[in-house]
Amino acid sequence: MGKKSGFASILILVLCSIVPCLATVYTVGDSNGWGLGVDYTTWTSDKTFNVGDSLVFTYGGSHSVDEVKKSDYSSCSAANAITSDGSGSTTIELKKTGTHYFICGVSSHCSGGMKLSVDVNDASSTGNTTPPSTTTSPAPPTDDDGTTTTTPTPSTKVPNSSSSGSLLANPIVGAVVGLVIGWTQLLSR
Repeated sequence: MGKKSGFASILILVLCSIVPCLATVYTVGDSNGWGLGVDYTTWTSDKTFNVGDSLVFTYGGSHSVDEVKKSDYSSCSAANAITSDGSGSTTIELKKTGTHYFICGVSSHCSGGMKLSVDVNDASSTGNTTPPSTTTSPAPPTDDDGTTTTTPTPSTKVPNSSSSGSLLANPIVGAVVGLVIGWTQLLSR
């Protein structure tokens, strides 16, 4: 029994360690890093950022990474920075949904293009934003004298939301849960 429970504990530990691995680490600007002459709008265009992902800024000593509010991003002002770092290697974990704004706080670098905005999504959402479809019945039939014989009621189809927003809708999480259940049943024999 001791071997089974020890194995089960190790299995659960390994499976639980898979979930943090689902986060993505993005090197800002890829091989160009955080510097002048990089189009960060194009860099973000094919990426999806989720809560739990990280941004890694690599840069020389003549730059900084300042997280700022939208208004400071627009005006390229680091005076009210939320966070600031000039170490040459800055990692920012994306902890909240919404748009996050980053600039280089060195004079004229932001206006020279060193600014980045990223839209962060909830990692557990399925991305299904399709509104429910509405089905309307055709005009009611009439008798020969023009009077209505029935009055059908329009109906609205609402998608079954019991699983659409479920964590188990994620195939990786579903597979992990399936493995845990399977191994638990196997070990209990």
